[in-house]
Amino acid sequence: MKRYLIAGLLVWVPLGITIWVLHALVSALDQTLLLLPEGARPEAIVGFHIPGLGVLLSFAILFLTGVLAANFFGARLIRVWESVLGRIPVVKSIYSSVKQVSDTLLSDTGNAFRKALLVEYPYPGCWTIAFQTGFPAVSVAGRLAGEHVSVYVPTTPNPTSGFFLMLPRSRVHELDMTVDEAPKYIISMGVVAPKPRTPSIARVTPPAESVLDHRN
Repeated sequence: MKRYLIAGLLVWVPLGITIWVLHALVSALDQTLLLLPEGARPEAIVGFHIPGLGVLLSFAILFLTGVLAANFFGARLIRVWESVLGRIPVVKSIYSSVKQVSDTLLSDTGNAFRKALLVEYPYPGCWTIAFQTGFPAVSVAGRLAGEHVSVYVPTTPNPTSGFFLMLPRSRVHELDMTVDEAPKYIISMGVVAPKPRTPSIARVTPPAESVLDHRN
C-alpha cells in the first residue's frame, strides 16, 4: 500500500505545485485588467470574469512598450521620463538600482548569469555551483591580489537567496552546464543532474586551466 501512495504522490505533487504556481501567476497578471476603464473590463462586457485575459493584456503592454523603446522617438521619450524620475529623491535611488540590475540580467549584451561555475565554498575542498555576475569594481579590484571574478552562490533549495563572492580567477571553473540546467541541479539538491555533453564533465576535479572568457 505504501508503494502505491508514494507512486500517487509522485504524480500529484509536481502536478499540484505546477497548477498552484500557474494559478498564482495568472491571478497576479489578471490584476492588470484594473488598468482598463470599468466599462471596458470583461465583467462589464460579458457579465463574468474570464481568467487569463490579464496575461494577454500584460503581454500586449510589454510588446508595445518594447516596440516603443526600440523606436528612436520612443527611446528619447523614455530618456526624458527617466530623467524626471532621476530628480525625485527617494524614487531616484530605487529606480536607478533596479534598472541597473535588470539591464545587467536581461540585456543580451550583459554577462550576468551567463555562465555556470564550480567554486570552492565555504572552505577548500568543498565545491558548489555558482554563477558569474561580472568582475569586481575598480575600487575593489585595486585591493585584490591578481585577477578576480564576481560570482553568486545560491542556496538550496531556494536559489533566490545566496552569497556574493569575489574569487580568484584560478579558483573558478566554468562548467559545461547551461544556466537553465544549473538551477534545477541546485533546487533538487543534486538529484536532477544535467546530462554531460563532453567527457571532461565526468572528472571529479576540474582542470586548473579551465577559465572564463576574458573581458572584452
